[in-house]
Amino acid sequence: MKPLMQFISASILSLTTAAALASIPSVVQAQQMTPRGPVCGERTALVGQLKGKYSELPKSMGLAANGSVLEILTAKTGTWTVLVTSPQGITCLIAAGEHWEDMEQLKADYIPS
Repeated sequence: MKPLMQFISASILSLTTAAALASIPSVVQAQQMTPRGPVCGERTALVGQLKGKYSELPKSMGLAANGSVLEILTAKTGTWTVLVTSPQGITCLIAAGEHWEDMEQLKADYIPS
C-alpha cells in the first residue's frame, strides 16, 4: 500500500475508533453512575453482591498498562459486568449489561466474510 493510502486508512480507522469510544461514557454513565459518581468499593464486597443478586462470577481478566486489573463477570442468564481494580485496591463497576455470549477466539488473520 502506498504511504498516502496507509495514512488515509490509519486516519479513517482512528476517527472511527474515536467516534465509537466517544459514545461509551454516556452509556456507562447512564447505567452505572450514581448522583455521587461511579459505583466503587472493596472488590470482595462488589463481587459478592454481583454473585448474590445476578449469579455473576469472574469469567476473564487482564492487566492494564497502568497496573489496573480489568475483570469481566458473567452469569448463565447472560448478564455481565466489567470491574476495574486500581493498583491502590479500589474496585469500580465500569459497565454492565445483558446478552453476554462467549465466542471462539479468532485467528489474527481472520477476515469476516
